[in-house]
Amino acid sequence: MQRRRLKRLMIGAFATCAVLADAGAAAAQAAAANEQVAITTPPAGSAAWAQDHSLGRALPDPATADSATVAAFFASLSPAQQDQLVREYPLVVGNLDGAPLQLRYRANRIAIQNEIAQAEAQSTDAKLDAAQRATATARVNDSRPLLNPGRQILAFDPRSRGLVAEVFGDLATAKRIAVVVPGSDSDLGHHDKSDHPLQGAAGMARAVRAEEQRLAPDTSTALIAWTDYVSPVGLGPDAVTSRLAVAAAPRLLRLLDGLQQTTAPAAPPALICHSYGTVVCGEAAPRLRGETTDLVVLGSPGMNVDSAAGLGTAVHVWATRNPADWIGNVPYLEVGGLGHGADPTSPDFGAEDISSAGAVGHAGYFDPGTTSLYNFAAIALGDYQDVKY
Repeated sequence: MQRRRLKRLMIGAFATCAVLADAGAAAAQAAAANEQVAITTPPAGSAAWAQDHSLGRALPDPATADSATVAAFFASLSPAQQDQLVREYPLVVGNLDGAPLQLRYRANRIAIQNEIAQAEAQSTDAKLDAAQRATATARVNDSRPLLNPGRQILAFDPRSRGLVAEVFGDLATAKRIAVVVPGSDSDLGHHDKSDHPLQGAAGMARAVRAEEQRLAPDTSTALIAWTDYVSPVGLGPDAVTSRLAVAAAPRLLRLLDGLQQTTAPAAPPALICHSYGTVVCGEAAPRLRGETTDLVVLGSPGMNVDSAAGLGTAVHVWATRNPADWIGNVPYLEVGGLGHGADPTSPDFGAEDISSAGAVGHAGYFDPGTTSLYNFAAIALGDYQDVKY
């Protein structure tokens, strides 16, 4: 009983603080929010894949195989064998970290086409109610733009609210790579928002890459918009716990592990983490190994550690929050698994506190001309001497 009461108080604190800054919109979100089911299992088709011996050998287990094993397996196949797996198991190949990039792009294109065909049939199915048909129509509308020429979909999973990871630039040749990890309300429908592009991961990634190209036009860069985990909806119960972040961290680590096999940048990919995405990055950071990874946190509710030292020795932490960001009014504490701990921008945390001058509000960090966007690009490029404080 005491724990449930505390949970309600914490949720109320989040919502009330947001209301003070957002004229009540967050309250409606909080009231309507539902707890989400995390995705921790391989995509559809994995069971059949595991039992397939048509190539005369076992296929790597999507649930347990590391990226080196996956990369070696695909390298041993003929082009015809690779094509066979892409056609028969597009969701598996498209989400298999360590598989060749171009195969994943092709596989996910097939998976998206299949999802659209299924959703179109459901949208006109008289046996379904109006709400179900409307949901199917929305899925068609959200998925179809991913098939536009030039789109490079690194991951696609139609389960839950829809998961997607998209590449901007040439991952295979990029010398600097960065991954944008978005926060709450991130899903297929919000990945690439035409009405508010800089509030979706795709728009954020495009903005950073454009700034990189402005600052260093001769440097080959790539950005990954990583809408590939089940995020909280609104400011409900999931936003004040780390349950979804704990489930998401292994997915992020597998992505980074796969990039070690399929890319050759000059430094580990930088992580640019926004809002609840900083909680995800905080869960993943202590398990990073090797060269130092730049970890940029913005608009953070906390990272479940007392200081940057708790994130391990393999990350360099940069943090920012603009004065108009309502997240600064959220209690920075953790009690019984509720809340996310210390403020990463506080002097005692130990992160490098960088400027976000010009950014306004929780979603303003990627706006053109802001110092925050400039800093994200400078850090991702490794031009640390140009970072503004």
